[in-house]
Amino acid sequence: MLNKAREFAIKAHGEQKYGSEPYIVHLDAVVNNLQAYDQTAQIVGYLHDVMEDTEITYEDIKENFGGFVADCVAIVTDEPDSNRKERKAKTYEKMANVTGDLELALIVKAADRLANLQACIKGGNAKLLNQYRDEQSAFKTAAYRRNKCEDIWQEIERIINLE
Repeated sequence: MLNKAREFAIKAHGEQKYGSEPYIVHLDAVVNNLQAYDQTAQIVGYLHDVMEDTEITYEDIKENFGGFVADCVAIVTDEPDSNRKERKAKTYEKMANVTGDLELALIVKAADRLANLQACIKGGNAKLLNQYRDEQSAFKTAAYRRNKCEDIWQEIERIINLE
């Protein structure tokens, strides 16, 4: 099922790029950050951007990977709005209300943020890194759950606090 999710994501993202790299580079980085978690987390990791960045719908994901995976992907998908600040505010509000088993989506979102931060460091993208720093308080308030993926959160904080 993990290979199916990876192939599904590759097909969905098509020629889309993550910076100058094929999009799968980002998805593999997210899943790499999820190696300590179960296969479902990794499946969601591969699919986390398909509803936001492609024509794939909730129903497409549900049909191929089940309702739980589709629900998790929907949780981490940015809400529509005209600018990043408003999209993030709506998305963070949605994430703040997640409880129970669906908190798996928040682990994936933390792994995604970590992959984005790691890419900023690797690529020297100070502007985007500073944007993530500015958003960190709101992001953590919405997505952090005590005793869930503390290793990921520690690495996020380490990168955020680099001078």
